Amino acid sequence: MPHHHTLASPEDGLRASFPRMPGGARIRGDVPGDEPDWVRCEDLLAEPARLVRWRDRLGGWLAGTYPEASGIPERTPASWILSWYLHVPAFAGAMLLHHERRVPSLAPSALAFRIGGDRPHPDSIAVLGGGFHCLPTDPGSARPEAVVARDERALATVLRGRFVAHASRFIDVYGPLTRLGRRQLWAAATDALDNALWSAGRLGGTTEAEGAGVADAALVLESRFPPLTSASKLKLVPGADGRREWTRNRESCCYSYLLPAESECGGCPRIR
Repeated sequence: MPHHHTLASPEDGLRASFPRMPGGARIRGDVPGDEPDWVRCEDLLAEPARLVRWRDRLGGWLAGTYPEASGIPERTPASWILSWYLHVPAFAGAMLLHHERRVPSLAPSALAFRIGGDRPHPDSIAVLGGGFHCLPTDPGSARPEAVVARDERALATVLRGRFVAHASRFIDVYGPLTRLGRRQLWAAATDALDNALWSAGRLGGTTEAEGAGVADAALVLESRFPPLTSASKLKLVPGADGRREWTRNRESCCYSYLLPAESECGGCPRIR
């Protein structure tokens, strides 16, 4: 498992983790004052109309992207916003677990994200709290805001619990705004967490790093933990070149196949 603590110092708080992340991570420890497109998760959940506006903005973007469509099916933007939002706590938690063996607060008050200017998706994430769970060997473990977990399994349990708590709060707010069923909502949460742990490994850039991300997914989702809908679904399959590669079957449908000239994604639950 990659632990990139070589540069750490006894003053190693959570903010020191972010510069050590791989280049594509786009996670930071604050909201920049000069960038207007940041939203705090807490604010979105306190004002559901903002979630509706975000979904409507995505619907407009899809209509512009698919001008030949007679109309954008309601389920498609509803499902995309569902997955995009859940990616925020999932990815923030997965990256810190994988690369630092730390778990931050994933509460809505502790997370913010920036909505991209063109395609309106979360393109950067901010982790605003300073507290974190870590292993006994963590150089920051003596800090007052650190809570020491006894081992990696305990750390994985903290991550899963914090993600599920945030997802539950979001689903309670967002669910009534959509026609998506409760299983679909929690299936998307399961996909978000499994995918985020896999992505955290893949960002390491090597086959070994990807395998370590898969191992983390198996650690966090070693079995089905309701209301999540499955254990990790990552598996090795023969690739086009004959070499084995990692893939996963999705638990939830993104409804992209309802758009013109699109078909079901690989691993879509509709075609299994």
